[in-house]
Amino acid sequence: MKSIPVPARSLSGHFFEDYRPGQRFVHATPRTITQGDVALYQALTGSRSVMHCAEPVAQAVGHPSLPVDDLLVFHIAFGKTVPDISYNAVANLGYADLRFLTPVYIGDTVSCATDIIGVKENSSGKSGNVYVRSVATNQHGVPVLSWIRWVMVNKRDVKSPAPETVIPDLRAFVPPTELRIFARLRADRLRSEDTGSVKRFGDFVVGETIRHPAGMTLDETDHTLATKLYQNTARVHFDARYMAASAFGKRLVYGGHVISLCRALSHDGLENVLSWAAINGGAHRNPTFAGDTLHARTAVLDTWPLDKRVGALRLRMTGFKNHAPDSDAIPPELTVLDLDYTVLMPR
Repeated sequence: MKSIPVPARSLSGHFFEDYRPGQRFVHATPRTITQGDVALYQALTGSRSVMHCAEPVAQAVGHPSLPVDDLLVFHIAFGKTVPDISYNAVANLGYADLRFLTPVYIGDTVSCATDIIGVKENSSGKSGNVYVRSVATNQHGVPVLSWIRWVMVNKRDVKSPAPETVIPDLRAFVPPTELRIFARLRADRLRSEDTGSVKRFGDFVVGETIRHPAGMTLDETDHTLATKLYQNTARVHFDARYMAASAFGKRLVYGGHVISLCRALSHDGLENVLSWAAINGGAHRNPTFAGDTLHARTAVLDTWPLDKRVGALRLRMTGFKNHAPDSDAIPPELTVLDLDYTVLMPR
């Protein structure tokens, strides 16, 4: 695709009519991840993955030190893109082809760049959807994460002509042949005593649903602090005065943080997950606000043996709010997350 010049960013940020397929944004402010970042993330999400909590366990299975939580890496990389891509967003709409490529460790520095791969003006003429592919690298230039997302962005001027519509082709899922496995992984050394579960790859059955029992109520301070941790500057999450004039009348919780909270809730039943390998697709079906109580359930979509060490589980996580967790039917308006993702599980 031919490279197209990127417009200079004003203090008010970019708007929908500024984007064209072929543009590349190299995002500012690389981020060195610290132990403090990791501790704060665990405090804000309640994540209990032993791989990110206990360094001796991580080292036993082959890591040189404690790996940074996959989703924390994603949120920090995502945050790098916001000033250039979604500062004036209405909402982040979905994800596709997200791949976790290389482990990140405390002390690593994450940088990010984004290519515009599609645009489509909405029928209202007030906004449009922007499709992007982002790649995050570490201090050695090694890609650690890549993903596609699409975001609804306001127009600066409703009378501005719309760019030509381009909608990229998106795959339904990342195939198992393209999933990355940490080369030094010794999955056989993951002990049930450390995880609290004996359930391994072969114990999961396609079609089963795991009803995770716990709920988590989102506090105003928690989601605000989380968004600051991720350096996500989108106005819809930060600026209560700005959002008071919106259709919602209040700030939205960053959808990625909702993913982290639902993942933390889903720990019960998926205790032996080694790492996330991919996010195949996903959407934030409805907004989440401070005061909402989240629940999650997980369906097993597919199981793929990868090698003698690990298998991959393709899962569908549904996050919902303010509804009984043991109910069979979840009202569509209370579903906040629909995420198709893949994890690595010891065999």
